Amino acid sequence: MGLVINQPVEKMGAPYRRRWWALLVLCLSLLIIVMANTALTVAAPDMTKDLGLSSSDLQWVIDGYTVPYAALMLLLGAIGDKYSRRGALVLGLLVFAGASVAGSLVDSSTGVIASRAVMGVGAALIMPATLSLLASTFPRAERAKAILLWTATAGIAIAAGPLVAGALLENHGWASTFLINVPIALLAVVGAFVLVPPSKAAHHDRIDYVGGLLSVVSVGALVYMIIQGPHFGWDIKAIGAAVVAGLGFLVFVLWELRHPRPVLDVRRFAHRMFSGSLLAVALFFLAVFGAFYYLTQHLQFVLGYTPLETGIRMLPLAGAVFVGSALTGFLTPRLGMKVTVTAGMVAGTVALALLTRVDSGSGYGDFLAPLIILGVAIGLALSPCTDAIMGAFPEAELGVGGAVNDTSLELGGSLGIAILGSVLAKSYSSHLADATAGTKLPASALATAQDSVGAGYAVAQGIGEQAKQLGAQAMHAGSPQQAAQLKAQAEQLAAGAQQMSHAVGSAFSDAVARTSLIGAVILGVGTVLVAVLLPRRDKGEAQQEQTSDDAEHEPLSV
Repeated sequence: MGLVINQPVEKMGAPYRRRWWALLVLCLSLLIIVMANTALTVAAPDMTKDLGLSSSDLQWVIDGYTVPYAALMLLLGAIGDKYSRRGALVLGLLVFAGASVAGSLVDSSTGVIASRAVMGVGAALIMPATLSLLASTFPRAERAKAILLWTATAGIAIAAGPLVAGALLENHGWASTFLINVPIALLAVVGAFVLVPPSKAAHHDRIDYVGGLLSVVSVGALVYMIIQGPHFGWDIKAIGAAVVAGLGFLVFVLWELRHPRPVLDVRRFAHRMFSGSLLAVALFFLAVFGAFYYLTQHLQFVLGYTPLETGIRMLPLAGAVFVGSALTGFLTPRLGMKVTVTAGMVAGTVALALLTRVDSGSGYGDFLAPLIILGVAIGLALSPCTDAIMGAFPEAELGVGGAVNDTSLELGGSLGIAILGSVLAKSYSSHLADATAGTKLPASALATAQDSVGAGYAVAQGIGEQAKQLGAQAMHAGSPQQAAQLKAQAEQLAAGAQQMSHAVGSAFSDAVARTSLIGAVILGVGTVLVAVLLPRRDKGEAQQEQTSDDAEHEPLSV
């Protein structure tokens, strides 16, 4: 076997010998595209300060990645199926690396947003390719194990992003959080050629480009609406995007139902296993990304941890994902997918419910149990759902299957940040107004502080700086009376700064508790829906699980 593997996996007479090493490359590729979002949560304060980003700019720095990522996956997954899944992976990694370099070099909000958008295009190539290559490389009996490790990697990346970004920010600027993607992406490119066999559909008809473009327009408009409406108001842009998304999906469904070779057979959504699994993935990432969005802010701003300290304190989530994944491998073959997934979603609901106890006196210990339970829940629920979704697609459509799974994941995450982020912002603003009622805080300062928890602490810090300046002036006053007056004003401002800081922390803690309650209700209702949708174990599932059990006793070739 040469250095570069060129034999297609479809032409191998036996399972590919180095398939577990190939999985390592696929997981490495997955790692950087998930970390690209989670790392930004701790890099955002430095980026905002350095580039002078408004809250609107920062929102689009985050979500400029999401729109092309979610919108393009289905079409690019189909193209990868037809021409080359490994080619799609390598091209995506190179695009991702190039855009990361560009993002580290720009010095404006427009440049960062544009770079993030191109990174999203690269991610749209990478994400479905990782799942389709996994499914084509592993025999069906081992696929559940491989997907388990794939989903565990996604869970670990959620926690690893802040840790890596925090470590870099200790001695480097925010641009370093972009550059860390480059060596990993290039390593994955080399690994793809050396360890991942090429793959494409053995029989694939012409691509339904009309359906693919309709999916791009529909999903793109939907994600734009999810971002624009809750964060910036339901103006003509948000309403227009909603109309485009609604009409686009209607035309897409009608076109796909009539097309002899649809890019996505929408009739699959009538199957309970398929639709229930997609709903579970979307709801779970709604809860996970929404909670992650406000937990990292609470740890940094309210509890005062540095980015690195914040990342370290998110590590229990990653360890718990491994525990949950191990439980999944043990429980699913014995109890069935329905029980395992429902148990995971119940655990996720419990984790969010525990966060409703957060208040101004809460410390890190109050977040530890919810983080661990949420990690276990991720490990329990996601891999069985991903396995079921991929199992619904034939060999010729594995890229499309991966794209459908990943689109539901990304839509769920976008909804989580939009819905829970909007609830958080409104609740924080309302609680802060109540906490500062009766004070002499100027209306303009209150409005600034209500924009975000970071802005609130900046206002408190500004008041404190004014107090220090007045104290310094008092020391050089021309008369004792003037010195006493300035000192009294300085003391009053210092007390006001302390009061303002306490009000901001208390308001944000209350907002976290209220937002967690909303998240728990959403995930709880979703758990009931998923439990109703997912069928009980049938003969096909039992036979598949028996095959998986038999495979557990076979040695793994590495």
